[in-house]
Amino acid sequence: MAGTADSGEVTIADCGDSAVVVKAVGLPPDRAWRTVHALADAVEAARPGGVYGIVPTYDTLLVEFDCATTDHLTLRRLLRYESGRLAEGPRPGPAPRRFVVPVVYGGEHGPDLPVVAEQLGLTEAEVVELHSRAPLTVRCFGAPAAAPMMDGPAFPRPVPRLASPRTSVVPGSIAVAGRQAVISPMPSPGGWPLLGRTPLRVLDLDARPLTPYRPGDTFQFVPIAPEQWDEHAGAALEACHD
Repeated sequence: MAGTADSGEVTIADCGDSAVVVKAVGLPPDRAWRTVHALADAVEAARPGGVYGIVPTYDTLLVEFDCATTDHLTLRRLLRYESGRLAEGPRPGPAPRRFVVPVVYGGEHGPDLPVVAEQLGLTEAEVVELHSRAPLTVRCFGAPAAAPMMDGPAFPRPVPRLASPRTSVVPGSIAVAGRQAVISPMPSPGGWPLLGRTPLRVLDLDARPLTPYRPGDTFQFVPIAPEQWDEHAGAALEACHD
């Protein structure tokens, strides 16, 4: 097929008139994720002219470009070259950082906690314990505004989405769906069940970079009581330095 290439562990194809998409194929999920994110880092380091968007997800990378400045062929060649270099051996990426996130679970902050507990055949306390038991790895940025898309907790089965999405979810809301977890960094519609909310400020539109976290970092959720909310309210989300 014109505009499509196979480069070992990835396929590279044109996507519309101003993007190229790369997909990891035949790889275990974690290796597929590492492959597309390493390739994204390599493209970022190469700084090709005309490229304005580099968006890695779980197993796919989208590279967006200005078609008045460069073209599909140039980007496909670059991506084949960089994927070939990666195949020669892994390159070290940034060390993962740890973020500790206080959460008030249930009540007005987590109105779907009882429903999720019933769906999973667990008590509410057991849902909270599983959600906060182990650090969850950030896999990619989601919508809206670079929401941290994470591996989900070790629930016994996937969590269904809401039958009727909310028109507005408040910032800091802690949600789960399927086998994924997320924090909503700003007001937005949402169809994921809400387990709780953090009083921390997750997103700062004036900060550079926009988010303190990046894919590969981990979030450790820590239950707090409602009366502890004011102790953390408005504080910025920051990586631990221990």
